[in-house]
Order: sequence, then structure tokens, then C-alpha cells
Amino acid sequence: MRYVKLEEICFKGVSSLRQKDTLAVGDYPVYGASGICGYLSGYQHNEPYVAVVKDGAGVGRVQLCSGKSSVLGTLQALLPKDEVSCEYLYEVVRSLELGAGFTGSTIPHIYFKDYKNRTVVIYEKEQQTKITTLFTTLKNVVELHKCAISFYDELVKSRFVEMFGDPCDSQRSTMPCYSIKKFCEVRIGPFGSALHKSDYVLGSHALVNPSHIVKGKIKTDKKLTVNEEKYASMKAYHLKKGDVVLGRRGEIGRCAVVNQEGLLCGTGSMILRPNVHLCLSEYLQRVVSFPTFAKALERDAVGVTMKNLNAKIVENAVIALPSMSLQREFISFVAQVDKLKFETQQSIEKLQMLYDSLAQEYFAPEGD
Repeated sequence: MRYVKLEEICFKGVSSLRQKDTLAVGDYPVYGASGICGYLSGYQHNEPYVAVVKDGAGVGRVQLCSGKSSVLGTLQALLPKDEVSCEYLYEVVRSLELGAGFTGSTIPHIYFKDYKNRTVVIYEKEQQTKITTLFTTLKNVVELHKCAISFYDELVKSRFVEMFGDPCDSQRSTMPCYSIKKFCEVRIGPFGSALHKSDYVLGSHALVNPSHIVKGKIKTDKKLTVNEEKYASMKAYHLKKGDVVLGRRGEIGRCAVVNQEGLLCGTGSMILRPNVHLCLSEYLQRVVSFPTFAKALERDAVGVTMKNLNAKIVENAVIALPSMSLQREFISFVAQVDKLKFETQQSIEKLQMLYDSLAQEYFAPEGD
């Protein structure tokens, strides 16, 4: 084991390639910040190499690139010298955490000259192989766990269809069908004029706009919250536990169940408040986000430049309403699957912690 400067174990590649220079189909791949982004009829690099994102949101991100490929000019190609394998170079560069510390509104940049003199560790080739095999195994196990989470999501979707079919196809449904207004209060969010820049504070009552609904969950922004006085004055738009908050513009069908008090419906959202004796909010959320329902809403939405939903459109939508016992059975199934997902996610986090710990052990510069 010995310590060297990064530039001693790799060459710097050069590229001025732009996204618009690439082809949709071709023989040789071109890598961008998020992986392959196009193709060319030729290539820059014959052998596998490492690429580092030089600027933008993914600055410092490291990826392994296959041989006979190219990179956009926004990436820095690092070509391994004979004494290190490409896989080992990848782990070394990744351990440097080149993207750490970049904050602020300006576009971050990092170039080879900024990190070429960083101290790194190299081992004999045989030891490099053992180390990279260990890290590859860990990454493969993490990927298997991520696949398991995707499988659990698909399992829930399949179970929903098995139990309820298409809840939006009233012609074929074997269950009673009702318009949403029969069992649910629908309320549109406040007009934009109801909120002013002076009303916003840090870390108080969060607004829920469509952008805060991510994969069926609410992800609030602590910077987009209103003060206590403003929150109290907008009681009609308070979100309650068990409500379903639905984005009424942008991605139609984006919705989530509210699981906490103190949130405020944003101007781009609307509230669906089901009668708890007739409809469970978790079932309603699944129906509203169901592909055929989302398409129907989008078809009926108004507007030219941006489609918008109003209360009448949603209230008059007809869906299947199964018995409460069937709804509870499905929700119980979802809870069991969610437990498995949670445990799997915990395993992923532990594996990633182990990965980082081993990276520190093998690649920490002398004196760390």
C-alpha cells in the first residue's frame, strides 16, 4: 500500500461533445450526468474508464463507463493508468466525495485541476481485485434489495386490481358505483391572491402544492410555510389527518393521504375528505391515482396551456365503492407489505453505511 496523488494513477480525458451532437440510435454509447444519453457512430475511449460530472446538480457524481464510448463535455473522463484497474479507480474517486460541500443557487463546477492533487491510496493489483470484488458484491446486494422494494410496489398494485378490478369502469364493475360527491367532501385550494410573500416563514405550517406530492407521499418544504396567524385565518383549507390531497394542475392524479395535522392546502391542490363510514382514505388515494381515473380527470380538465381540475369535475367522477370490510382487507395487506418495505429499506441503509465504512478503511488518506 502506498499514497500518491490522484493524477499519478489516471489520465485526464478531453471532450467538447454536446447533447445535440448525439444520435438517438447508434453503435457506441455517449454518457451524460445520469448515464447513457445518446449514441455516436464512433467513440472517444477504447477501454473502460471513470467519468465525473463537472457541473450542475449532479456535480462530483462518479460513474463507470464501458469501453468504446464517449462522454459529454459536462463530464470529465478519467482513464486509469496500468498500475490500477478501472474498477479500483472508480472506488478511489468515489471515496473522495467530490460533490460534497456544494450549496447555494449558483451552478457548481469542479474540474480535474481542483482534485488532481488529492492524496489517494493504491494497493498491489491482487489486493485491488479483492477490494473491488467486495464493493461490487455490496452494490449488487443493495440493488437486489431495491428490486425487492419495486416488487413490493407491484405486488400491492396487483392485489388492488385482483380485489377491485378497474374501480373507474362503472360499466363492468361488480361493485356499487357512486359519484365521489356521494361519500366525499371536495374542496378546492385557496386562490393565489390569498397568500402573499410576507405570509411565509421558516418551519411553521407547510403548504401542500402538487410539487410536494411525491410517489403517493407528502414531502413538505420547510421554506414554504405560513405563520400561525395566517394559518388560523385559513381554516377552510386546513388539511386533516385522513384527507386525500390532490394536485389539480400539472401531473393529474398526483395525490396522497394526509398523515399529520397542521398542514395547509396549497393553491395548486384540492382536498378530498371522505366519509369515514363509507370510504377509507387509503382506498380513495389508490383509486384517484389509478391510471384510468387519472386519464379521465385529465380528459375532463380545463385549460389550454396547463390543464386544471375544478371541484365539479372531481365530484362528478364515478368510482366503485366496495364494502368497508373489503377496503380494510386491502389496507391490512398494504400495511404488511409496507412493513416489509421498511425493513428492506433499513437493510439498504445499513449496507450503504457498511460500504462507506469500508471505503473509509481502504481509501482514507494518510493521517485520517
